[in-house]
Amino acid sequence: MSDRVTSAGPGSTIGVERPGAHRGLGVPTSIRFLGRVVATLWDNTKARIGLIILFTLIAIAVFAPLIAQQSPLAHNFVPYQNPNAVNWFGTTGNGQDVFAQLVYGTRVSLLVSFVAGAIATVLALLVGLVAGFRPGVVDETLMYITNQYMILPGLVLIIVVSTYVQSESIWITIIFIGLTGWPTGAKVMRSQAATLRTSDFVSAAVLSGERLLRVAFREILPNMTSLAAASFFGAAGAALSASVGLEFLGIGNPNTVAWGNLLYWAEQDNALLSKQILLLLAPGVAIAILAVSFAFINFGIDALSNPRLRER
Repeated sequence: MSDRVTSAGPGSTIGVERPGAHRGLGVPTSIRFLGRVVATLWDNTKARIGLIILFTLIAIAVFAPLIAQQSPLAHNFVPYQNPNAVNWFGTTGNGQDVFAQLVYGTRVSLLVSFVAGAIATVLALLVGLVAGFRPGVVDETLMYITNQYMILPGLVLIIVVSTYVQSESIWITIIFIGLTGWPTGAKVMRSQAATLRTSDFVSAAVLSGERLLRVAFREILPNMTSLAAASFFGAAGAALSASVGLEFLGIGNPNTVAWGNLLYWAEQDNALLSKQILLLLAPGVAIAILAVSFAFINFGIDALSNPRLRER
């Protein structure tokens, strides 16, 4: 079997190398592959913009204490102040600094997006890979469960379960969002895995006596890298929307510094009537910027998996 596997499928990764190839060059295959991925993404204008936005938001989350001079939980300011030299975005109805809450809220929003997106992507990969590689009873059973899961309204289900559990932990919300965000990705993964199952290199691996699980995870899965990455950023964007929606409805701990809770308290404090537009505008714009960064990165991933979409 050759050291390099190339699949022409629309969701496959271009030029995926087998583990251990080119060991004599002194550069691990995974690093070489990651370098090609980053280079391809950076060559795409939209993906470059998305990466710059995302890395900027990550930097803001990491260096929040240095960026925001005020504490996001302090109530020592005059309520409903307009933007000024001390409170750049004004204050809330409880006398809290809006800018500090916006900066520190980046941490929670990124955490929910990344972790819940990762949970949903892993579940989608497992279900889709097994269903696509094992046609028949296994495939039909997993797809039946997936279809039934897709019928359930995810946000409503999370609201009901969150109310029943009555926990204010952000991790409970993350787990619920992750467990309800996998069905769509699983359908896509299953379709691609079923296509790759009939490829020559997979047939050769099966005929050589490789175990089915080894074939699935060593031969098929590496050729679904770009599809998995696209699924992750899609799930991360959906997780962001779900978490903001839950926070705006007051589900969870409303005292957590998060963008959705900023919107919740702005609505509770009648921000529009008190002409505190930034209470609504600032978190809304931040949410939109993060969502746009995920979408732009996905454009680059599409270019990675389909050379015809690459910019010239």
